[in-house]
Amino acid sequence: MAKRRKETTEEEESDFKIPEFNEEAFVKRERRNIKVTVISFVFGIVISFMSLGFWALLSGQDLRWILILLVGILMAPWLRYILIRLNIDFTDFGKKGWITTYATYFFTWLIVLIILCNPPFYDDEAPTITAVTLPGVQYMEGNVKIVARVIDNVKIKEVSLTLTYPDGTNASPDLTFDDTNYIYSYVYDNTGNLSGEYNYTIKAVDINNHKSEKTGTFEFTDNILSVTSSIPSPIRLGDFITIQANKDISENNFRVYYKLDNGKEINVTRKNKDDKTLYETSPKYVGWQPGANTTMKLYAEVSYYFINLNQKFNNTIENQKTYNFTVNDNPDIGETVPDALNYNLPSPTTIRVPGFEAIIFIASLVIVALIFKYKKKDRRNQK
Repeated sequence: MAKRRKETTEEEESDFKIPEFNEEAFVKRERRNIKVTVISFVFGIVISFMSLGFWALLSGQDLRWILILLVGILMAPWLRYILIRLNIDFTDFGKKGWITTYATYFFTWLIVLIILCNPPFYDDEAPTITAVTLPGVQYMEGNVKIVARVIDNVKIKEVSLTLTYPDGTNASPDLTFDDTNYIYSYVYDNTGNLSGEYNYTIKAVDINNHKSEKTGTFEFTDNILSVTSSIPSPIRLGDFITIQANKDISENNFRVYYKLDNGKEINVTRKNKDDKTLYETSPKYVGWQPGANTTMKLYAEVSYYFINLNQKFNNTIENQKTYNFTVNDNPDIGETVPDALNYNLPSPTTIRVPGFEAIIFIASLVIVALIFKYKKKDRRNQK
């Protein structure tokens, strides 16, 4: 039986014949595929230039990208029409061949269009201005910092500041420029001793004359920081001192603190962590001296970080009024370490969002890899 099985196997092997390789048909098919791919690629480039014109005409439209995408999709049938008119033989092309052809056209069109819609080929984006006022309200003796970050996808040609005083007069002071981080700043000292609301406008123009502007306000007033609780004499260990702050100091959180006899800074926490107008302290905290006659001055620090920029911008509010305290001689006064602030101060913020172009580029690489994979698989099957 073993001998008969062996003879049968040898007979079957001798009947198997390797199919003949039709070199002429293979070369013809590959030339057609290359020709179709090149035409699809060129057609995608031509349509992308045409789409750029529509992109420019639709400037400012909310549905801009959707309409341009429809243009790219609706032009795809013309590719089939052109290929057929060129008398290309599609006998064994198949559904997969057409999918590959349309994919080559579409991603060529999309990638080239994205490149054309960005500098140095095209620019319709105005500069982006992010500005902050430090602080929003200030004492007459203090100053206000106006800090702006101005960025553009090409290059900034000019940035200007217009300041409108409470009496209606205007000024155009020069801005200080930090070219490392594209920061423009100006410090206003109230030399005219004008109280009330100030308005400012920052205007930016890029090299293609696209313009943008940012407006803001700040105020000089006397109603900013104050002790609102009664002050017993002498003040005792368990007494609390309530400090009120103007909510317009900053849109963000700010740090309130005081100094005793011009000594070290002593931070104060909020009575309610969500209310940035009321703060509380006590003689029990480190810095107070039992049995002493001491003075208190109030301060607030306003800080700000631009997104993706680890650079702190800040300014200080100082109440020139002095509060006097006679402190009880309890030895426990000044023994307690102040608690950490019960609210968060501004800190560096980083945002990393993958660009649309990067997503398309990665998708294109995947599509191209799949195309070559299937082509290689077809060649193996045909051999």
